[in-house]
Amino acid sequence: MILSEIKAILETAQEVSFELENGQRVPAHFHVTEVGVISKNFIDCGGTVRNEKVANFQLWNADDFDHRLAPQKLLGIIALSEKVLGMEDLPIEVEYQGETIGKYGLSFNGQKFILVSQQTNCLAQDKCGIPPVKKKISLADLAVASPNACTPGGGCC
Repeated sequence: MILSEIKAILETAQEVSFELENGQRVPAHFHVTEVGVISKNFIDCGGTVRNEKVANFQLWNADDFDHRLAPQKLLGIIALSEKVLGMEDLPIEVEYQGETIGKYGLSFNGQKFILVSQQTNCLAQDKCGIPPVKKKISLADLAVASPNACTPGGGCC
């Protein structure tokens, strides 16, 4: 999800709620403690220079159980970040506390925002010698040999 998409959803939303992919809900009294831009400049293991930018939201749970973040309040925080930081229409990354700070993508299921798990990956597999994943097939799924194929006792070998 990119920034313009969350803004469009918040314009008509009655409430803001988040849930992990496994169905675990982020407590309703969460806070959005940061909205910003994270830039990452790096060299991958194949020697390619890469630049990545994301709009970052940090969710935090406090002990103020009556707190609720209204959609208009979150829109205001986003608007201020756009104005002050010059934030572009970037992909959104959400930080949320688990056993450690987790980084998630964001989607929307029509009712709530879903924190989407992300995976690490080698960005230079073609230069690192990582073999392509081979398709696994069962011997039972192999096609029946054609009449011109060698068969045991067929005398072609």
